[in-house]
Amino acid sequence: MSLVLLAVFFIMLLTGLPLFTAMLATALTGFLHVGDLSQLRLMVQQFYGGMEPFSLLAIPYFILAGELMGYAGLTARLLRFAEALVGHLRGGLGYVTVVASVIFAGVNGSAAADASAVGSIMIPAMKKGGYPGSYAAGLTAGSSLIGPIIPPSIFMILFGSMTKTNVGALFMAGVVPGLLLAGAFMVMHRISAARLRLPRVNTHFSGAELLRATGGATTALIAPAIIIGGILFGFMTPTESGAVASLYVLLVGLAWTRELTWTGILRALSNTVRLTSVIFVVMGAATIVGWILAAERVPQTLAPVILEFATTPTMVLLLISAIIFVVGMFMEEIAALVLLTPVFAPLAAAAGIDPLHFGIVMTLNITIALITPPMGACVYIVASVGNVSLEKMFRHIWPFVLVAMACLLALILVPSISLWLPRTLGY
Repeated sequence: MSLVLLAVFFIMLLTGLPLFTAMLATALTGFLHVGDLSQLRLMVQQFYGGMEPFSLLAIPYFILAGELMGYAGLTARLLRFAEALVGHLRGGLGYVTVVASVIFAGVNGSAAADASAVGSIMIPAMKKGGYPGSYAAGLTAGSSLIGPIIPPSIFMILFGSMTKTNVGALFMAGVVPGLLLAGAFMVMHRISAARLRLPRVNTHFSGAELLRATGGATTALIAPAIIIGGILFGFMTPTESGAVASLYVLLVGLAWTRELTWTGILRALSNTVRLTSVIFVVMGAATIVGWILAAERVPQTLAPVILEFATTPTMVLLLISAIIFVVGMFMEEIAALVLLTPVFAPLAAAAGIDPLHFGIVMTLNITIALITPPMGACVYIVASVGNVSLEKMFRHIWPFVLVAMACLLALILVPSISLWLPRTLGY
């Protein structure tokens, strides 16, 4: 049954159908295969039910906050802060890119938004500073992977809504792995900066300049503090923190920076609606397919087969990661997440894997797919905003993929990387 649905899904994609339409066609095939046409009414029920969980309401708020930051002039202030902080190092613009990605990760929760916002500014700057275009674009694409790991995270919200896992706990579990990923890319960049003899942005570190940049970026830095602090101290749910952060950025852009115009607000709202709609219709369509797979007991059938080969939790995670890596190369990331989570989550539970640990491993797996050819969305984004050919991107992206996979392996082998902070905070 699952092989039939998978074959139909890929055939639909090859015909050029939109992703959610291909999923609906796959779901219809599943109902026809079962033979009980009286259950077709459940397609509508499952479609809207997949978009119903309250936790999903956080997604448009986080997207809106990130969009408003760009139009309010806060993005440029954050980049100046990052430049003052690490610009004096050799290859300083590369470090600025990584640091900026960490900061943006605390607002929008999206790798694609991170790649677009940071890449549109940093890739031209790095190319002008003597960086090879493919390397500048690759570093930006790799750094964008930090977005879905450091809270907030759209992927974690989707995972939590499907598995009934506490989203706040998932957010806290992503903090240390996100910083680990950032540190790994910084180490990689340090080696590359020496090999390529990349220049410094600033000739020396200036405490006065850092102080001025910090003052200018303080209003922007408060936005991620609202989101993470509100969840951390239990003042707000993820949805509420996203709403408050969006309102805060709106007020700052109107009353403080005064760079946010009504045209900018309308464009931010339009982009938010468009991006949210894409996520929600894919979520609804994938929920139908997931319901069919659950009704046909695919997870229960698959579990004994995998557990026969993978006898320990670590081996189970390694095998699941290998499957997701291959699937992620050819499937859109949100679709892969919502289709594979209902299949693998019961398997992980049967293997005794902590749901928080599995959630972060699953999230990082899906995130890595964002830069793996031929479907990696972030590769296309940075190639577009950085004016770098896709052929060069595909050739030079693999070192960044390997760095991310090394972090994934560390996360699998050392569960405390993801579990220490949430357990310390009482989750």
